[in-house]
Amino acid sequence: MKVHLAYGKNGLDVEIPGKNLVKILTMNRTSPLHNPSQELRSILKEPIGCKPLREMARGKRSACIVLCDITRPVPNKLLLPPVLDVLEEAGITRNNITLLIATGLHRPSTPEERRYMVGEEIVQQYRMVDHRARVRTEQRYLGKTANETPVYIDETYCAADLKISLGFIEPHLMAGFSGGRKMVAPGCAGEETIKALHSPFFLEDPHCREGSLEKNPLHRELVEIARMAGHDFIVNVALNEGGDITGIFAGDPERAHEAGVECVRKSVRTTLREPVDIVVTTSAGFPLDLTYYQAIKGMTAALPVVKRGGMLILAAECAEGLGGKEFSAMARRFSSAEEFQRHILHHPVEIDQWQLEECAKAALHADVVLVSSGIQPEEREELFIESAETVEEAIERGLRRYGDDSTIAVIPQGPYTLADIENAGT
Repeated sequence: MKVHLAYGKNGLDVEIPGKNLVKILTMNRTSPLHNPSQELRSILKEPIGCKPLREMARGKRSACIVLCDITRPVPNKLLLPPVLDVLEEAGITRNNITLLIATGLHRPSTPEERRYMVGEEIVQQYRMVDHRARVRTEQRYLGKTANETPVYIDETYCAADLKISLGFIEPHLMAGFSGGRKMVAPGCAGEETIKALHSPFFLEDPHCREGSLEKNPLHRELVEIARMAGHDFIVNVALNEGGDITGIFAGDPERAHEAGVECVRKSVRTTLREPVDIVVTTSAGFPLDLTYYQAIKGMTAALPVVKRGGMLILAAECAEGLGGKEFSAMARRFSSAEEFQRHILHHPVEIDQWQLEECAKAALHADVVLVSSGIQPEEREELFIESAETVEEAIERGLRRYGDDSTIAVIPQGPYTLADIENAGT
C-alpha cells in the first residue's frame, strides 16, 4: 500500500505491506476558517480572558511582538497585519514596535527566512531582530523561580510596554504543547535559563512529554517564568494537516492557551488499541525536518504506540544536516544511548544535550532507524541509532527481526499528531 509521508518540502511516497498495516495515524479532519484574517480582527475586539487589544495598547509607548523562527510554520503573514493595525490605531508608532524572533539557542534567521516568515513589506517597515541567547548583556536578570531556575529574558522584550506573542499550538515533546508561555521561555530566554529548563531535573520526569500539561513540571516552570517576565497578550492558532488555520485563540496568555490546547488535543489525538511492532513516522516535513536536531521530535511522538523492543523508523530529510555545532559534535560522540545517558546524569548541562536526551529515550525504548537524504552516510554511522537508505529497506529489516506477521503503524505527520493507546491518560 502506498502512503505519502511529510518529508522535506515535497513529501515522500513509500510502500507499506498491506497485510501488516494496522492503521495510518492521522489528525482528525478539521475545516479551515473561511477568512482567518477577518476572524482575528473580530477576536482582537473580544479576546479570551482580557480586555480588547486596542484598550491594552492605549497609552503604551512601545510594543514587542514575539515570533517563532523558521522551524515553526506559523502563518505570520496572516496574523501580523491585524495586530499591527490595532497597535498603530491605539497610538503606538511604527518605529516603537519591534518584531523579536524567538530563536532560543537556534541559529540566527537569514534575510530570506524573514521575508518568507512575514513578507517583504513588513520586513521593510518594521524593526525585526533575532533574540541572541548567548549574549549575556542583551538579557535582563529577573531572579529565580521556586525551583531555583535563574531567569534571564531578552532585554528588548523586557523593556517593551506591551508584550505580545504569535505562535501555534501543537504537541511538544517536552512541554506537552507548544505556544503560549513557551514563546517567552525558552524562546526569548538567556543561555543559562535555557540550560536549566532542559536539564534532566525536568526532562527525566515521566510527565514531561507530548500532550501532558497538568502534572508536567516543565509546563509549570514556563508559566512561572512568563509571569515573572510579563506576558500581556497572545495570538495562537491551530493548524490542520495542510497548514490551514482551523482555530484562533487570542487574549490572556494562560486562558487563551488553555482554550487552544483543549481544541487542538481533540483534533490531533489518534489511537491504537495496543502498541505495534514497527512504527513509521516523520518529523512533519519542512520546516521541522530541516535538521536531525529538530527531527528527533518525530521519534518521541511515536513512542506511545511502538512496543518496547520494537522498531521506530523515522523519515526526515534533514536538508541542513545534523544541526548546530554543539549538537552535531555531541550526537557523534557517544557509542550508545546508555553511555550518553550516564554522561548527562553526572556532568553539567551542555548546550543541545536535551534533544539528544530525547533521542536516547527513544533508542532505549525501541530500535530507531533513520532514513534521511540530508545526512551523509559517514555521519549516520557515528550516531547511536541505526540508519537505512529507504523506508522500505528499514521495514524489511523489521520484518526479518520480528517476523512476517509483525504489525505496522504509520504516522505521516509525525509530531503534529498526538499518537496514543486507547484509554491511556495524558
